[in-house]
Amino acid sequence: MNTFGHLLRLTTFGESHGPCLGGVLDGFPAGIDIDMDFLQHELDRRRPGQSALTTARKESDRAELLSGVFEGKSTGCPIGFLVRNEQARSADYDNLRDVFRPSHADYAYYYKYGIRDHRGGGRSSARETVARCVGGALAKMALRQAGIRVAAYTSQVGSIALKHDYSHYDLSLAETNPVRCPDPEAAKRMARLIADVKREGDTIGGVVTGVIQGCPPGIGEPVFGKLHAALGEAMLSINAAKGFEYGEGFAGVAARGSEQNDIFLPDGHGGVRTATNHSGGIQGGISNGNDIYFRVAFKPVATLLREQPTVNLRGEAVSLMARGRHDPCVVPRAVPIVEAMAALVILDFYLLSQASNVKNKG
Repeated sequence: MNTFGHLLRLTTFGESHGPCLGGVLDGFPAGIDIDMDFLQHELDRRRPGQSALTTARKESDRAELLSGVFEGKSTGCPIGFLVRNEQARSADYDNLRDVFRPSHADYAYYYKYGIRDHRGGGRSSARETVARCVGGALAKMALRQAGIRVAAYTSQVGSIALKHDYSHYDLSLAETNPVRCPDPEAAKRMARLIADVKREGDTIGGVVTGVIQGCPPGIGEPVFGKLHAALGEAMLSINAAKGFEYGEGFAGVAARGSEQNDIFLPDGHGGVRTATNHSGGIQGGISNGNDIYFRVAFKPVATLLREQPTVNLRGEAVSLMARGRHDPCVVPRAVPIVEAMAALVILDFYLLSQASNVKNKG
């Protein structure tokens, strides 16, 4: 289960404190311009140590493409890549060798495999997502040539939430502050809250909103290949993700059908449009041409820089004081990861649609 996708398949490998992380992106279309500066920019958005609100671990996160690219274009062959770990401090985790950290994957991994890498969580570490961001950056390059754009932003930290949906904000403003929130005033309050919980040795959660624009109608498969289900699977595979909703989501249950229905209207060009977009751009599991929007909830980071009770490998009650470098809030760095996974899903289903749609074959 280290491979994701159908026609477009990303396989990732590596651990938090191993020599490197990396992956193979197979099924990527040929002839796509590969922009290495853009690729590095996407990794820089995810990398640790980028602000006072994130982990202090310093990594350059330079991607090395090993195959599948020739003279600046994709060849259609598998794109192999790696990102080397440079600043792992495994000694910070020596006190975790024989204990299970509360709300981490330690116990579950140990119970499943009978062995675990205690150094930063090994394979269960969020550092694994660096490979997803490489794959997602490449997917964005292909989608850009198809006129499809993927963006995400922080819409909530703790109890501080934006009051409006994505259409009320200039989403480009999200990259102007370390919280990645398009509302500058809300971003300041979110940053203060994160700084406060960090000083207390605690953590806080939040919500990332994703938006996909320019996606044509007809993307998605019926019954068991629904587009929103694929997006949900992708988002819930991200570390610390606890919930997914698209369109009006859970808030829509308080409305009546007469308020929720997206009425069809002529678009004036021989086609159709909808008066509203409560469905979030997906109906029957297939895109309808409207903006696709969704939200992903992230729990507070489980590592607290304060003493907590737990148990050791022998089942004995012990106390644990975590050390090392950790995010007080995962949400700002989760924004590019959400974008990456959304881009991989949309490109995969776009390729599926191209393969199966009779209209596209003339």
